[in-house]
Amino acid sequence: MAKQMEMTLVVLAAGIGSRYGGLKQIEAVGPHGAIVIEYSVYDAIRAGFDRVVCVVRRDIEKDFRSIVSSRFEKRIPVDYVFQDAEDLPPGYSVPTDRKKPWGTGHAVLACRDKVKGPFAVINADDFYGRRSYEALGGFLKGISPESTNYSMVGFTLRNTLSEHGHVARGVSEVDGMGRLRRVVERTQIEKTEGGARYADGQGGWSSLTGEEVVSMNMWGLMPSLFGHLQREFPKFLQNNVGNPKAEFFLPTVVDGLVGEGKASVQVLSTPEPWFGVTYPQDKAVVVEGLRRLVEKGVYPEKLWG
Repeated sequence: MAKQMEMTLVVLAAGIGSRYGGLKQIEAVGPHGAIVIEYSVYDAIRAGFDRVVCVVRRDIEKDFRSIVSSRFEKRIPVDYVFQDAEDLPPGYSVPTDRKKPWGTGHAVLACRDKVKGPFAVINADDFYGRRSYEALGGFLKGISPESTNYSMVGFTLRNTLSEHGHVARGVSEVDGMGRLRRVVERTQIEKTEGGARYADGQGGWSSLTGEEVVSMNMWGLMPSLFGHLQREFPKFLQNNVGNPKAEFFLPTVVDGLVGEGKASVQVLSTPEPWFGVTYPQDKAVVVEGLRRLVEKGVYPEKLWG
């Protein structure tokens, strides 16, 4: 029997938190000062993941590493990679007015030399729940690294909206077999009385029911993706390098692969709640949600004993 390849949890932690106003990646939200990533790693270990790769910016590395090293580096191997704005293909340079990272697709591409087997991708500041990791771990086990069969954990849009402003979500279409047909990154979705709506980019709004399946950047992927990212990133730059706010989104790349028949994506359902901090006012919701889960015994009060 072939040896099971190690599974890696890739944590995207290089965001600048412009709407939050600070480093939400290391904001204490659980008992005894736990941060969201601790619950993610705790759940990933229970689901069979073997190592963690954190994608960070150089300016937050010291603060981020100090928390991680003191809390769970003894429980699971942890590597770090930098999402560097200057990590560009030959012939391109960083525009002087570029202030933010190049987006989630670029963040995942930063891991290309560190990840050799099946891997999951998550956001550092999103809580996804134990069974979400179990679903991803179950999917990734036994799949060849050369495979182009990927997966995405799907959440219901209405359960992922903020009461305090707009959010970005990958609005998805799923076929009858649970496979992804399409995913479109909508960067300005806001809650409405009847559901939700998103800015259409033309100065108007389009309605959503709130029941749509959305990507929260929780993916099960293979190293075969890195080649696709390396091919698509220069195309993105050619069209967007002069736009200081343009981002190379992972869902956009996956959508293109699905549309071209170069990859398939199984959408994994999960009964778990989702918590996330986009605005400062969202923190109270996350704190309360985690408190309830601790009271129910889903997590110990002290995660690491």
